[in-house]
Amino acid sequence: MSDAYDLIVIGAGMAGTSAANKCAAQGWRVAIIDELPYGGTCALRGCDPKKILRRGAEIIDAARLLDGDGIHDGETSIDWSDLVRRKRRFTERIPAALEEELIGNNVATLHGQAQFVGRQEVRIDDRVYTSKKFLVATGARPRTLEFPGAEHVIDSTSFLDLDRLPKRIVFVGGGFISFEFAHIAARAGAECIILDHGPRPLRGFDEELVRRLVRRSEQAGISVLRNTSVDRVEPRQAGFVVLVATDGTTSTIDADLVVHGAGRVAALDDLDLEAAEVAYGSRGVTVADHLQSATNPAVFAAGDAADTAGRPLTPVAVFEGKVAASNMLRDTTTAPDYTGVPTTVFSIPELNRVGLLEDEARAQGFDVDVRFTDTSDWYSSYRVGETESAAKIVIDTATDMVLGAHLLGHGYSELINTFGMAMKLGLTTRQLKSVTATYPSLGSDLGSML
Repeated sequence: MSDAYDLIVIGAGMAGTSAANKCAAQGWRVAIIDELPYGGTCALRGCDPKKILRRGAEIIDAARLLDGDGIHDGETSIDWSDLVRRKRRFTERIPAALEEELIGNNVATLHGQAQFVGRQEVRIDDRVYTSKKFLVATGARPRTLEFPGAEHVIDSTSFLDLDRLPKRIVFVGGGFISFEFAHIAARAGAECIILDHGPRPLRGFDEELVRRLVRRSEQAGISVLRNTSVDRVEPRQAGFVVLVATDGTTSTIDADLVVHGAGRVAALDDLDLEAAEVAYGSRGVTVADHLQSATNPAVFAAGDAADTAGRPLTPVAVFEGKVAASNMLRDTTTAPDYTGVPTTVFSIPELNRVGLLEDEARAQGFDVDVRFTDTSDWYSSYRVGETESAAKIVIDTATDMVLGAHLLGHGYSELINTFGMAMKLGLTTRQLKSVTATYPSLGSDLGSML
């Protein structure tokens, strides 16, 4: 068969597979390439397996919160090895099922490291493939750590595949990965420390809600050290010593495991984009609003591999992949709409955001009405014993529409979706409050938050 295609997709994650299937359905000759098992980070090494492990932590936490109020949790515990085996039962079936689906949709599935050798040519091993269009959807990788001993730090993929959970764990960085994994590990019995180089972690979220989450994290046995940088990691016969500097004072932390939670960058290093004259940076391929490369019109990019206004989230990768595919198919310049896309830190409880922070809204000139509510004494929190729960809704007084919603609480990752929908559809708070929700449910809290 010919090695010439209409579209070659590099990366078999959510962005890549959605684009490949869409173009193949329109009769294009499509191939998809990945050096790793098909499925991408979310399904195999991120979102989905993380939440499977988190389920064990949720059960432990739920029992502890109601201990003495009808529940005796003295014998409740996590068998880490069994929990990881459960996670693997989910992830191990994905690559073959996804590849079978792609083949059924007439997408050629290739395996190996793709490397550009021209503006419209890639090489896999010793074979060259040409295509009219390319989509770069290779996702992201952990940011390179610069301190001595960084080679001893494991990444999030390795953490999710641990057969045994060590007792003392240090997480480098104060972002999503560190908080989510620490909340899981702490409920499984580990002693967890989060090191954040700034004055407060999770800087993309509401400051008051982050403060409450940190307090809840510390109650769960997680230490959060601010203004702390890692000087080096040294191996010892039993574990590691992490040398840190906190506000200019040096100290050491003994650890059995050190985990990278200090952010991710676009995974483009091995593609040799220079050979295709494709401009890029640490945030991804430099693209126009409609996801086409700024320097090579044959190349598009989507998901974490593209430098766009979209957050590095799986739903964003999916709709960017679909938009890129539509633009290639129709020769159009439609830009993705990022309005109302929520994001969640799946700690316990969950921290959520959609839209603008309060200071962002004011900086953009909006006359805002900020509605803050401590919901920790509401029925929905009392029912589960949650002690930290709050909501901040930022409203444009001129239009009565939601500019931003920020939620911390049990199950609030579901409630944030309603605020996202309201922003997407341009609903006013009056319209939202007119809706009657089933009661008692989290959804019925929405009206009172407004």
